Amino acid sequence: MSNGEFSYIDWLRRRTPPSPGVLVGPGDDTAVLRPPTGSLLVTTDMLLEGSCFRLAEAGPFRVGRKALAVNLSDIAAMAGVPTAAVVSVGLPREGGRELAEQLYLGMRKVADEFKVPLVGGDTNSWNGPLSISVTMLGEATSRGPVLRSGAKLGDWIMVTGPLGGSILGHHLDFMPRVREAIRLHESADLHSMIDVSDGLAKDLHHICEESSCGAVVNAEAIPISDAAKNLAMTDGISELDHALSDGEDFELVFTVSPEDGERLLSEQPVPGITVHHIGEIVATGYWIERKGQREMLEPRGYEHGI
Repeated sequence: MSNGEFSYIDWLRRRTPPSPGVLVGPGDDTAVLRPPTGSLLVTTDMLLEGSCFRLAEAGPFRVGRKALAVNLSDIAAMAGVPTAAVVSVGLPREGGRELAEQLYLGMRKVADEFKVPLVGGDTNSWNGPLSISVTMLGEATSRGPVLRSGAKLGDWIMVTGPLGGSILGHHLDFMPRVREAIRLHESADLHSMIDVSDGLAKDLHHICEESSCGAVVNAEAIPISDAAKNLAMTDGISELDHALSDGEDFELVFTVSPEDGERLLSEQPVPGITVHHIGEIVATGYWIERKGQREMLEPRGYEHGI
């Protein structure tokens, strides 16, 4: 390890506050954490320059923030509590130190919002573009994690907010629905849930695949963001198509019994959001209904290049 890397680690340690769940933080060979009382949740996500973000446009602070936020959103999709994060970055050789500091400050911005300690990781330089990999640890609540596989026939399909048009800025600046998911989990029996990262049509289809069921989505009921409406006026793609397949909305799609759905709609128990009823779980098929006419819904959305 170079002196520059030691210096960077010292810089990080001076800016890393103590946390009651962390017995040993950055600086040793591994972090030492207190064991969770509930089920341990683990998720990881890698962001690559040129594929997941454009560094020159977004800036390292916002990229760092997003790198942590997408993992927090995965914990939210399980209605879990985030507890710690480990971060590894591959830095381009030019401007690496300043870039690393801004990335860290962006991560800390959202980490502090959710009281998540950054407990370690790795930093390397190379001749390629920026890459960031975050592993997030979390803990299930006493009600247990909410899976994709629990949707039941007749369930209402609900979503926590408007969709589409994230490329206009929301994909970088969104707030993970961690607190909202926990509040929903306290308020209702959530049968299944997923965060909208690849697009509503694609991510809801994942629930159907894992739950061995079908779905009918009501086109008129889907909440559409102002950004999607603005894009539709300029790119020739309908605002509904933007809402169905743009992705990176990071709202939550979940299913509940009709009784719980009715209550959530009338009470709206989660401050800061409005839940919407957008469809139902059926035995087979994947459909969208427009003005009473039903047609097949293609699970379009972001495609990961594998």
